[in-house]
Amino acid sequence: MGMNLGFCPFRQFFLDSCAFHRETGEVSETAYLSLGSNLGDRAATLRAAAAQLEVAGRVLAVSALYETQPMEVQDQPWFLNCVAAIETGKSPRELLQLALQIEAAMGRIRLRDKGARKIDIDVVLFGDSVADEQGLKIPHPSMHLRRFVLEPLVEIAPEARHPVLGKTARELLAALGEGQTVRRL
Repeated sequence: MGMNLGFCPFRQFFLDSCAFHRETGEVSETAYLSLGSNLGDRAATLRAAAAQLEVAGRVLAVSALYETQPMEVQDQPWFLNCVAAIETGKSPRELLQLALQIEAAMGRIRLRDKGARKIDIDVVLFGDSVADEQGLKIPHPSMHLRRFVLEPLVEIAPEARHPVLGKTARELLAALGEGQTVRRL
C-alpha cells in the first residue's frame, strides 16, 4: 500500500491515487508513464524525456533503466526502458497529448508499427481511471503482459493497482510467464 499522504475529498489519497491541493483547489492524479528508446544515445534520451515530463506536473519517481529485448519486431536494436511517476492536474487526454508532443520534439518518426524509435512514451496508468476512446486506452491494454513495463513499475510503485484487473503491479509481474529478457542496468 502506498504511503498515506493526507486528505482527499473524493477518496483516500495514496501515492498511486489523487491529491487535493488546498492552496489551489486543484485535484491531481498520479500517473505512470513507460518510456523507451532503442536509437541513438538511449540513456540520454530517456533522461531528457523524463525531465520534460515536469511540464505535466511534479515528477515523483523515475525507475532505473532496464535493457530489454524487442518483443514484437525482433530485427531492431534492444531498448532501454524506465517508468516515471508524476503527479499531474492534467486529464488523461492532455497527458497523452503532452507525451506525443515530447516524442515529436525529440525527433520521433513513426515509420513502422512497433519498429525502432528514438523515444516512446506511453501512459500506462492514470490513478484509477479507465479510458477506452479513439487513441486513448488507459490502463495501457498490454501493460500486464510486458515485463519491460512491470519490472520498472514494481521498482517505484509495487502496489500501484491495475483498475480493470484489480491486481497490483507486483502481482501482475509475479503472474507473468518467462520469455521476455529484461536486465536492470
